[in-house]
Amino acid sequence: MPRHVNYRVKIDHPFKILSRLMKYVYKINTYKIILVIILLIVAAVTQVSSMSLLKSLIDNVVPDLLANPENMTPLIVILLEMSGLFLVSIASTYAYAFIMVFITQDTLKILRDEMFYHMETLPIRYFDSRTIGEVMSTYTNDTDSLRQMISQSIPQITSSFITIVSVFVMMITTSWILTIVTVCSVFLMLIAIKIIGKRSSTYFMDNQIVLSKINGYIEEMIEGQKVIKVFNHEQEVKDGFDELNNHMRESNYRANKYAISLMPIIHNLGYVNFAVTAVVGSILAFSGFGGFTAGAFATFLLYNKQFTQPIGQVSNQINFIFMALAGAQRIFALLDEKGETDQGDVTLVNVKEENGNLIEVKEVTHHWAWKHIESDQSVRLIKLCGDVRFYDVTFGYDEDKTILHDISLYAKPGQKIAFVGATGAGKTTITNLINRFYDIQKGTITYDGIDIKKIKKEDLRRSLGIVLQDTHLFSGTIKDNIKYGKEDATDEEVYQAAKLAKADQFINLLENGYDTYITGDGGNLSQGQRQLLAIARVAICNPPVLILDEATSSIDTWTESLVQEGMDELMKGRTVFVIAHRLSTVRNSDAIMVLDHGKIIERGSHAELIEKKGIYYQLYTGAFELE
Repeated sequence: MPRHVNYRVKIDHPFKILSRLMKYVYKINTYKIILVIILLIVAAVTQVSSMSLLKSLIDNVVPDLLANPENMTPLIVILLEMSGLFLVSIASTYAYAFIMVFITQDTLKILRDEMFYHMETLPIRYFDSRTIGEVMSTYTNDTDSLRQMISQSIPQITSSFITIVSVFVMMITTSWILTIVTVCSVFLMLIAIKIIGKRSSTYFMDNQIVLSKINGYIEEMIEGQKVIKVFNHEQEVKDGFDELNNHMRESNYRANKYAISLMPIIHNLGYVNFAVTAVVGSILAFSGFGGFTAGAFATFLLYNKQFTQPIGQVSNQINFIFMALAGAQRIFALLDEKGETDQGDVTLVNVKEENGNLIEVKEVTHHWAWKHIESDQSVRLIKLCGDVRFYDVTFGYDEDKTILHDISLYAKPGQKIAFVGATGAGKTTITNLINRFYDIQKGTITYDGIDIKKIKKEDLRRSLGIVLQDTHLFSGTIKDNIKYGKEDATDEEVYQAAKLAKADQFINLLENGYDTYITGDGGNLSQGQRQLLAIARVAICNPPVLILDEATSSIDTWTESLVQEGMDELMKGRTVFVIAHRLSTVRNSDAIMVLDHGKIIERGSHAELIEKKGIYYQLYTGAFELE
């Protein structure tokens, strides 16, 4: 199970990604954001203001106190002022941090909602090329990486920016010479941040991608545990995981190596800057150059620390920012995936017939028509009969590999059409084209004379009842799963659908009957029982056209005979497409299509094909197998 893949991807246009992300932050939090900015400004300004009082304390209050020790009032006043400013700064910091929790969760909710809603519009092709774990990682790891950045990193950077601007103004007013010294040192810090940050960003992106691959691998291995144990592949599976895990360890090591090295560099440059500023400042203070006092010197040293400290704090957030941007890039990649295009304008409506004319009605009549609005806004109703035709259809899942070659066939209303052939012959592909899971490259498919591209996908699929070979049940009761085909169905309709599919026999034997809770895709049921529920789910929606893709493949022969009775009743008066390996189940079909390598090589009724003594005859008698 080779895993030698280079997952490394750069973060493209980080500022563009950040700008796009901020739009989600502002989307429903405008007033909260304004309040946070005000609180950040208050916190920064009060902190800087409290430091500016130090100059007055040293230059004025302390000398006065030494001259007149009994007068403590000026000292108490200035200390109270400083304490009050510090308290306001602390309260403002707490308040904006508290508000940011709500802003962060609101933003992540909007993102997850939009991701999920958009995912539901994506074509089947998207999921064909990705594992469940990879997609899930976008919802979990990638969105969680944004939490740290939105709640802490962005406020910290904003606060640092406000502090830097405020302190810079105060530094200039205190000493322009020392300000130049400080700015030169800070310039070196920014260069270090740029060089090291650029290196770490690549590995943080790499880490997010490998993490999604690990999630996909674990999900795949959990689903395949029985197969792994049957073939004794435990060691191979471990080796595959080790390779991915080692890759993740390596990318984490490299990313954090650069990120962690940044902090000591910034701190030491800060200490150097402080020392140089102290030396130059002491010279200015002792010489009295430009009226530079001891109080100004002490205050400037505080400004120096306050000016470089935010830069260190920003550098400390670099790894979180790059990790979040890597996650945001993957999230936006999902959101930018092109959804299913649906240019159809023909809809499916309930109708009743009066005096030979079709009339659209709102109530359920179990009679349908295609509603087509003409260019002159007149409405034309075309009765849904179930006439499906293929005209020279060619299709491939990708342009380099054609699966179906010039397929032409028709299914008249009420006919049962069966497809037989080897695995990979194209049987399931044909049915996937009817419901437009995929669009054809060449040819035409019509439904009651209407090109299916002109029918809205939702209405097209609503007219089709499909039982897939791979059943999928949802967490919930058996009743809920049957009602999935018709959410407003009554309990009586549920019971009738179960009886029709012969599922009621095993359901009634369960302790809680129809209220039995299913988890893990029906893991507490047999494969045959799950298939029976899938058939009941289709039966309850009473579709005019049925597609049965190996619908009885997981049912034993005895159960199959029971289900066939219900299926025969369900198929009456409907157009039915059947895919089956058991040729005994297609004997009563109106037409049987024998496929091989994407081509129809024989067609006709069971009797006609037996009489021809061709491929179908040899298949039926067991003398030949399609390869």
